[in-house]
Amino acid sequence: MSRVGKHPVLVPAGVEVQVAGSTVTAKGKLGQRSLALAKEVEAGLDQGKLWVKPRADTKYARMMWGTYRNLLNNLVNGVAKGFTVNLEIQGVGYRAQVQGKNLQLQLGYSHEVLYPIPEGIAIKCDKPTSISITGADRQRVGQVAAEIRALRGPEPYKGKGIRYEGEQILRKEGKKK
Repeated sequence: MSRVGKHPVLVPAGVEVQVAGSTVTAKGKLGQRSLALAKEVEAGLDQGKLWVKPRADTKYARMMWGTYRNLLNNLVNGVAKGFTVNLEIQGVGYRAQVQGKNLQLQLGYSHEVLYPIPEGIAIKCDKPTSISITGADRQRVGQVAAEIRALRGPEPYKGKGIRYEGEQILRKEGKKK
């Protein structure tokens, strides 16, 4: 039995959820998103709570039960509050700034790196060494953050590069005389 799937998803005020067949649609202040459910699970709305239940008693149906409960939770929270991932840039001369629909990064290469900002994602650079990525879709926010971090990942000797906020980098000792 799924421990996660047993708990309902609370629908906050200002979010409108509709269940139509195998599609769940949520509409809030940050937009509208929908999720197609797998055939192994069904969803229902009851007094401001969104329930997910397995249709059969198979192992796969029980796995999908908890998975789709969390996907629906991310869907509802995404249109209500949104998701944010913060990145830090460390290194001499490393900086970032937003220019139009592109994120311009100077990462120690001989050229500037331009990263096109996807639709539905907002990127802010309050300081030249910090990047804030926000959006309603948790998966896309995390994917964009991972792609930007991959442009110059943190290296283990000096710690230069792009890292998640609060990420600890295992440092290696340099050469010895």
